[in-house]
Amino acid sequence: MRLHEYQAKEVFSDAGIPTPDSALAQSVDEAVEAAEDIGYPVAVKAQVHVGGRGKAGGIKLAENREEAEDAADSILGMDLKGYTVEKLLVEAAVDFTDELYVGVTMDRGEGKPVAMVSSKGGVNIEEVAEEDPDAIAREHVDPAFGMHPYQARKAVYDAGVDREVALDAASVLTTLYDLWEDKDASDAEINPLMVTADDEVVAADAVLNIDGDALFRHPDLAEMEDEAAEDELEAKANDYGFDYVRLDGNVGIIGNGAGLVMTTLDLVDHYGGSPANFLDIGGGAKAERVTNALDMVFSDENVDSVVFNIFGGITRGDEVAKGINEALESLDEIPKPVVVRLAGTNAEEGMEILNTDLVQVEATLEDAVQRAVKNAQEVEQ
Repeated sequence: MRLHEYQAKEVFSDAGIPTPDSALAQSVDEAVEAAEDIGYPVAVKAQVHVGGRGKAGGIKLAENREEAEDAADSILGMDLKGYTVEKLLVEAAVDFTDELYVGVTMDRGEGKPVAMVSSKGGVNIEEVAEEDPDAIAREHVDPAFGMHPYQARKAVYDAGVDREVALDAASVLTTLYDLWEDKDASDAEINPLMVTADDEVVAADAVLNIDGDALFRHPDLAEMEDEAAEDELEAKANDYGFDYVRLDGNVGIIGNGAGLVMTTLDLVDHYGGSPANFLDIGGGAKAERVTNALDMVFSDENVDSVVFNIFGGITRGDEVAKGINEALESLDEIPKPVVVRLAGTNAEEGMEILNTDLVQVEATLEDAVQRAVKNAQEVEQ
């Protein structure tokens, strides 16, 4: 579960991390009133679950009442990367001299939490990691003992943070790790952690994503869940009973079994494509279930092609093929090319049944993925 910035800042502030004075607003009048109470200049910030809000016009600075009114009026109701802005955070603008990044997440390769610090804050940290990985200092933490104070200090000094604010930055990092652990978080980040002219640090942004399976331990956080902000396709997946994760690629993936779907994702990437989703339809592939899966994938505007990877077990391959045929035949139009690979029980019978006027059939998973990647590439050209 992802918290909005204003919610994460509330959690951070309660834990002792410095944050700017702020107020939540859901109308232009409320935003102007909040700005007047806080005092100018202020930042008016869209509260939606997307990154890059500033570049997309979702964050504006206001020096006076008129600018605050204009900012709130332009941001409220805007479509920001597929989300409609319904809430604003109005907060005191920070007069800063430097921007840092601090974050805690799980390094699955190492099997340990990792605390990270960078002196290149205020920009996309993924870009920093790719272009200049040495600019991010990392400290792996033994979860049995938690983060030792010396580890926080080492990460801060290794990142080249000025000595005047190094201890304060280390304190913020330590608190952030404690929150990450205590709240069962998957990610906790501050980007940027601003350094003021008075050598103080202030969390100008806040990210706190909670493991949904642990929410029963945190009823206070569970109450913060914003169902209205949930991704439309992920909400639809819940209704259909699918395991679904939306990604940013253009090759739609449908499979029955998490391992099978993960393998397909890896192969799409291996053959030069980019996965658009993880979609596990689970056991069985009757027409209704296949239709629902296709409805989801076809509804994703980023998808340019689809690959079906089905392994017949308890559900036979010929039954799966009939389900795919019925699903596609029920559509007035097939908007994107669909590639199917069947394996397992009665797979050969299923391959013969598939309507090749509606789908492209491949005998192996590798061939199916390569065909789907090629289909997507042809759309882009």
